[in-house]
Amino acid sequence: MPDHSPSSSTLGAPPAGTWGSASRQRRTITLYLRRNPSLLIGLFLLGVLAAIAIGGRLVVDISMADPLSAPAVRAPSWDYPLGTDKQGRNLFAVLVVGTWLTCKVGLISGVLGVLTGTILGFVAGYFGRWWDAVISLVVDVFLAVPPLLILIVISANLETTMTTTTMALIIASLAWREPARRIRSQVLIMREMAYVNTARLNGTGSLGIIFREMMPNLIPYLMASLVLATSAAMLSSVGLEALGLGPQNEPTLGMTIYWAMHYSALLQGYWWWMMTPLLVLILLFLGLYLVTVGLDELANPRLKRGGV
Repeated sequence: MPDHSPSSSTLGAPPAGTWGSASRQRRTITLYLRRNPSLLIGLFLLGVLAAIAIGGRLVVDISMADPLSAPAVRAPSWDYPLGTDKQGRNLFAVLVVGTWLTCKVGLISGVLGVLTGTILGFVAGYFGRWWDAVISLVVDVFLAVPPLLILIVISANLETTMTTTTMALIIASLAWREPARRIRSQVLIMREMAYVNTARLNGTGSLGIIFREMMPNLIPYLMASLVLATSAAMLSSVGLEALGLGPQNEPTLGMTIYWAMHYSALLQGYWWWMMTPLLVLILLFLGLYLVTVGLDELANPRLKRGGV
């Protein structure tokens, strides 16, 4: 997905306490949403998928996502709205379970990646000296190696049974690299701002400056970084699963695509088997992309327009 992270010279705003009262914050959010249709559309698409993943459990038996739980290779019908696959799985149940499992991998990897990257970025950017040299060297080394190659090697040589949680941890092992570098650049600028120097002259300790002065101003940036990290993690998981390196016993969207390719679904005319996960993934990544675009203005003051 395109990188919509703000430039390294944009987060020099005063402390978040100047946002004002709660009523003004609500007004600010309302006006922001009104003039950012991309954010609204993105949230709507993600909300629809969330409703399917959560509310779908009320209308379909998710046990039918298991093999041999339904008649094999049935085209979409009243009884099976999205049809069934050659393994005898109800694809609507697969859609409900698989959407949640794929999002689970992305969220776990994204949160761990941004959390680790934030810690490393603050340590390197704020404390500097040998901390900065060591962390920057490690980040540069890992950025130089193709991430998919590392993930393939780790997944292929993993001796334990692959699960979605295991896959999330594997992807999270590389998800910290970009957040660490970007957050370090933001911290290097913010630590020289006037309000940080004022707090330092007033005797505020390093942790107080980080958590009370700098961290609140990074929240919009971290939100955008989390969306990007989650999107990248889900894309990585789908790529690994499409290669057959995912959880074989869990019906994620990527594994559904893998089994469809394994049984040559399109060549045999089972178009619904391939189209179901592909359509969900398109909507999922489109929603995340639009949310990222919508959050870009919030994280980058240079893009702000009038009205707030």
